[in-house]
Amino acid sequence: MAPGKPGKSTGASEDPSVTLFREYLRIDTVHPKPDYDAAVQFLERVGTDLGLACQKVEEHWTYPPFEAVKDLQGNIYARGAQDMKCVSIQYLEAIRRLKAEGKCFARTIHLTFVPDEEVGGHKGMEMFVQRPEFRALNVGFALDEGLASPSDTYSVFYGEKSPWWIKVKCMGSPGHGSRFISNTAAEKMHKVINSFLAFRESEKQRLKSDSSLTLGDVTSLNLTMLEGGVSFNVVPSEMAASFDIRIPPTVDLKAFEEQVAAWCRGAGDGVTYEFHQKCMDQHVTSTEESDPWWKAFSGVCRDMKLQLKLEIFPAATDSRYIRAAGHPAIGFSPMNRTPVLLHDHNEFLNEQVFLRGIDIYAHLLAALASVPPLPAEG
Repeated sequence: MAPGKPGKSTGASEDPSVTLFREYLRIDTVHPKPDYDAAVQFLERVGTDLGLACQKVEEHWTYPPFEAVKDLQGNIYARGAQDMKCVSIQYLEAIRRLKAEGKCFARTIHLTFVPDEEVGGHKGMEMFVQRPEFRALNVGFALDEGLASPSDTYSVFYGEKSPWWIKVKCMGSPGHGSRFISNTAAEKMHKVINSFLAFRESEKQRLKSDSSLTLGDVTSLNLTMLEGGVSFNVVPSEMAASFDIRIPPTVDLKAFEEQVAAWCRGAGDGVTYEFHQKCMDQHVTSTEESDPWWKAFSGVCRDMKLQLKLEIFPAATDSRYIRAAGHPAIGFSPMNRTPVLLHDHNEFLNEQVFLRGIDIYAHLLAALASVPPLPAEG
C-alpha cells in the first residue's frame, strides 16, 4: 500500500483496540435514524467480554419496546402490541385457519397492508383508494383498526371524527421589549388562544357531565404548537399557533368553520388561519339490523357472546378514506379487558386476548365473506 493513501487494513498487524474502535465507528448512529440497538448490542458484547455488569435503562418502559418480552401473566410488551401489529397477525392466522379447514366463500377476502396511517395516510390509503388496483378489488365491506377496551365489552367504531389541523397567524406592531407597544401580535394571539381553549373547556365539560357521551361524540381541541419571536427584547411582528381539532360527524362543518373565522376576527386585524389538514368526509357505516353487513357482523358477535359498544372513533384511521370512496367500514380490534395503551409506554397485549382475537376474526371473516350479492352491486 502506497504511503499516504487510504486502504483497508488486513487486520493481521492491527492493534485490537484499533479494530474495536473501527468496528464501533461503522455503526450508523447519525440522526434522524440512529441505529441505537446495534450500538447497545456492541457495547453489551464488549462489556460482557470484559466481565462487566451491564444495565440498560429504558425510559418509561419496563422492558425494551422492541423485544416483545412476555411476562408470567402472558402480557406481551412491545410497541405495536395493540396498534397494529396484533391485528395484522390475527388476520393472517385467521386466514391460515380458514384455508386449513378448506373453507370457500362467495366473496374474496383481501388483506391490505398500507403505510403512513400514523401521519395521515396521505401517501398510503388516501392514494391507494384512487388507484386502479383498489378499484379492481371490488370492495363490498372493509374491516379496519379499533381500540382496546378496559371492560368486558368490545368497542366497535362505525364512524370517526374529521381531523382539522389549523394554523392561526397573528400580525402586529413590532418594537423594543421595554415599551408598551399597542396592537401586538402577542395580544391578538392571547385572544385567539382564549377563544379556542374556552371552546375546548366547554366540550370537555359536556363530555364529563353526560355519561351517555363518549370521546367520539364531542369535539376535541388541543393547542399543539406555538411559534414567534427572535429575541427576548424584541416584540415580534408575527406569532402563530397550531391546533389539532377532531370533529364528530354530528357537527355541521361549515358552521364550525364560521365559528373559527369569528374567533379570528374577534382577535383583531391581521389574524388569519390556514388548514394543514381538513377532512370534510362525514360518512358513517350503518349499524341497523336491516343492513346485511352489520347483520353478518353483529350476528357473529351474538353467537360468540361478545358484548359490543358502538362508538365514533375519537381520532382518525384509514377507514375515513374507505368510507369516502363509498364503502362501508367497521373499526374493530378484538381486545377487551385491556387498557388502552396505543402510542403509550409499556404497550402490551395479553397472549390469551390475542389468541381469542384470531378465533373472533376467523368467524367474522367467514360470515362477511358469505354475504350474498347485494342489489347495489349489480
